[in-house]
Amino acid sequence: MGFTYICTRMKFDDYRLSKEVKKNLGDMDFRRPTDIQYKCIPPIQRGEDLLAIAQTGTGKTAAFAIPVIDKIQQIKYKSKNKSSVIRSIVMVPTRELAQQITQVFNRIGKNTKVKALCVFGGVDQDHQINKLIEGMDIIVSTPGRMFDLVSQGYLKLDRIETLILDEADQMLDLGFAKDIDDLVKKLPRRRQTLFFSATINKKIKAQAYKMVSSKAIRIQISPKDPVSKNVNHQVAFVEIDDKRFFLQRIIQENEGEKILVFVRTKVRAERVKKAMERAQIDTLTIHGDKEQQDRDIALLAFKTGACSVLIATDVTARGIDIDGVEMVINYDLPEISENYVHRVGRTGRGRKKGRAISFCAKEERDYLSAIEKFITVPIARASVTKREYEETVEYSDDGANNWQKLIQESSSKTRNKSK
Repeated sequence: MGFTYICTRMKFDDYRLSKEVKKNLGDMDFRRPTDIQYKCIPPIQRGEDLLAIAQTGTGKTAAFAIPVIDKIQQIKYKSKNKSSVIRSIVMVPTRELAQQITQVFNRIGKNTKVKALCVFGGVDQDHQINKLIEGMDIIVSTPGRMFDLVSQGYLKLDRIETLILDEADQMLDLGFAKDIDDLVKKLPRRRQTLFFSATINKKIKAQAYKMVSSKAIRIQISPKDPVSKNVNHQVAFVEIDDKRFFLQRIIQENEGEKILVFVRTKVRAERVKKAMERAQIDTLTIHGDKEQQDRDIALLAFKTGACSVLIATDVTARGIDIDGVEMVINYDLPEISENYVHRVGRTGRGRKKGRAISFCAKEERDYLSAIEKFITVPIARASVTKREYEETVEYSDDGANNWQKLIQESSSKTRNKSK
C-alpha cells in the first residue's frame, strides 16, 4: 500500500521508533509518512490532544497506531511489571472498522509485546472476556459491547491514557453522541484525546471541543475536492426500475474485476442480489441484518476473489478496506452527502487507480445536487443516448455495445472540454 508523500527526505527509519516497529513498517511497505502521518505522529508522541480531519484512504489509522504503540512499548520496557493493562481505547462506529483497525495495530505492533483486542457485539463474548483477563494494552471497540463489558467488570477504564475516536462524524450520524459522553465520564480526567473525523461541521466541532483540551493541535488534510484524484467518478441518469439492467451489463463487461455496489437499505441489498441471481451473476451482501459470521464470510470471499461482486449498505462502507477494488457502483445515491466520498474512496486507494459510476434516478436529483455542493465540484456525466439506454435495458452480451468504453469516451470528452 502506498500514498502521496509530502517529504522526500523524512523516512520512518528517521523517526524515534523501536527497531521492531520500524521493521514492521518496512514489511508493510511503509517507507515514508503520508501527510496525515507526518503531521500527527510527533504531537501524539509528545502526549498532546489532537483534532484531525482527513479523508478516507490517507493512512490515518497508522497515523495514530504508530505513536500509540511506540508510547506503550516504551512504558512496558521501562516498567518492572511487564504485564499488560489497558492504556488506550479506540472507539469506532462499526464492527468491520473495528476489525480493520485492530489488524493494523497488530501488524505494526508485531513482536513489541503490545497487544490489541477487537471488541464488538453480534458474537459470543466469552473469547473477548478471556482475552481481557489475559491482559491487553489496546482495545478497539464499538459502543454497545464495550459498555456491556464495562458494566460486567471485565473492561477496566481506570488506567486509560489515550482515548481515540475514529470516524467521529459517522458515530454522531448514527446517534452515538450519548455513548461518547458516557464513555468520557468513565475515563481518567488526565488523559490524551485523539479525535479523527473525515468531515467537519458545527455538530462535530461541538463534540470535539467538549473532549479535547483548549491547547489541542488541529490538523486538516482535506483538498478542495475530497474525492481522491485516483478515482475517475461519473454519474449516469438511470430510472429506478432500469438500474438492474445497467448493473448487470457493467458486471458482465468487467468480468472478474472486484466490484463494490452500494445501495441505500438492507432490503434493497437483498433485492439487487436476487435480480443479479436471475441474470446468473453471483453476488454477496453485507449489511446490519447479517450475522457477524456471515459478514466475515462475505468479506473474506470478496477479498480472496471467490466472489467478485459485493453489495453493501452505508453502515459498512467505512469498514471495507479491501485491496484491489477496481470499481465502485452507487446503485443508489446516498442520502448523506459525505457518504459519497467514503463510498467511492473504497477504490483508487494508495497508488492504484479506480473507477466509480453512480446511477441517478429522477427522484435522486436532489441527492446529486447536495453531493456536488459538498465536494465543491460537478461530477462528470456519463453520456447515454436514448438508443444506448434502450439497448442496455434489452441487454444481451454480444459485445457490440461496450458500456465501459462509453464511460471512457465520456471521460475523454469531459477532459477535452475542460481544456
